[in-house]
Amino acid sequence: MESENKDHTGSKIGMWLILYTEIMLFGGLFVLYAAYLKKFPEEFFTSGKQLDLFFGTLNTVILLISSFAVAASITSIRLDKRKLALGMLWLTIFCGLIFLYNKFIEWGHKFEVGIFPGSETMADLSPGENIFFGLYYVITGLHGLHIVIGMALLLFSVIKIYMNKIDKDSYIILENSGLYWHLVDLIWIFIFPLFYLIV
Repeated sequence: MESENKDHTGSKIGMWLILYTEIMLFGGLFVLYAAYLKKFPEEFFTSGKQLDLFFGTLNTVILLISSFAVAASITSIRLDKRKLALGMLWLTIFCGLIFLYNKFIEWGHKFEVGIFPGSETMADLSPGENIFFGLYYVITGLHGLHIVIGMALLLFSVIKIYMNKIDKDSYIILENSGLYWHLVDLIWIFIFPLFYLIV
């Protein structure tokens, strides 16, 4: 068991550096989106109407619930409520799975109607519409990958709790995993209005 007085400054700084690089990555993509939105406003508005607002809203609610759950898990472990912490972590992971399932359905529908990179339907669209859907797949795809990574980190924390490697005196792994998950949720809060509320 790690000592209660162990200095975790290095771990925290390392995680913040990782988060900073992720912010730079998505920030660059959002700037690119803004530049093309200015160039093709009508095409972006037209394309945005083809996205499913219901799934976008549902996934936003799911991620907000998951953010609360992961924060509750950290508070619970600090209060030595191990079972509650585990329950909240499993709820967070479940929310992540539901989010990915919804995104799979949404992407699946787009593929069914032929709107995907390299398709004939996409080739017939205007340049602005092509760019909109290209950015949609790149940004939401990258975000989905980050959801998977976040779930893996949370699952690792669950295993560590079961192994008694995370407790009220030593929870830096869980805290860092929670920070990563909050970033993933925050990124979605930007993605949601850019693509789904543009109509």
